[in-house]
Amino acid sequence: MWEPEPGWLALPGGSGVSTVGVWRTVLGERAVAVKRVAAPDEYDPAELTDPRHFAYWRRAADVATYGLVDATPGLRAPRTSAEEDADGVTIVAEWVEDAANSGLFAAHAMGRFAAADLSHVRWLARHQLRDRLARVERRGGWSTLTRTTASDIADVLWRKRGRLLDALDALPQVAQHGDPVPGNLLGRDADDLIAVDWGSLGYGPVGGDLGYYLLMAREEFEPLLDAYLLGLPAGLATREQVTLGAQVTAVYTVCTRADWALARVATGEGALAAKFRHPSVAPHLRALQRQTDAVSALLEA
Repeated sequence: MWEPEPGWLALPGGSGVSTVGVWRTVLGERAVAVKRVAAPDEYDPAELTDPRHFAYWRRAADVATYGLVDATPGLRAPRTSAEEDADGVTIVAEWVEDAANSGLFAAHAMGRFAAADLSHVRWLARHQLRDRLARVERRGGWSTLTRTTASDIADVLWRKRGRLLDALDALPQVAQHGDPVPGNLLGRDADDLIAVDWGSLGYGPVGGDLGYYLLMAREEFEPLLDAYLLGLPAGLATREQVTLGAQVTAVYTVCTRADWALARVATGEGALAAKFRHPSVAPHLRALQRQTDAVSALLEA
């Protein structure tokens, strides 16, 4: 049975269903990050073995094995290798130091990455937001948000999800990192951003990556949008198309996260409103408040 070596430093993150853990260590003279993913068994969700689902268990390993994003424009991976055994895969990536990349640099890099041609690869994630909302639907929708003062807004957005997801499908579909949080967009090499955690790599609506990034960005939407458009190849998409892709992705993602966080604390004693400042809830509610303009635009769409 695989186990981390003594002395490896456990790192936060690695919350995927298949992820055993992530560690920092030194191999030879190289500082590396080691990620262990476990092969699914018969009791695990079927989505883990679906090559086009965002939760596909071995995508990060396949990205490393094929060197798929070693030289892509805008975003690329550090030097990475993967070793498979009967129980899973061990992924070893060169350690990436935090270059304190600005949001504008990250957005520009994501726009450039949208031009990467990965269409020949069949195991890339597709319809990520649709699949995530399908999970939520199986759990009963945003059932905790409907108990808050945002219940009417949440109800309208939830009922409009099918039409807006169809609108995303109609947008130009481009390469996307899939999980472009600032903690995954760390390094820099000249004009390229060195990104980690490629387990959700796939194709999605233009602006989708920007929408995910927006929820944790320091910068406001308009300058990030301008930077993304500057990186986007000419003629690939309009400003309106990128805006729609980013807004739908951001709003439906943050509502899902806020509902999930509230549901986890809702069963405790006291009124639900008293838990809005809980440290596991407050960041998601603040992120939702920052999307007021996007929410208004989608309610009117």
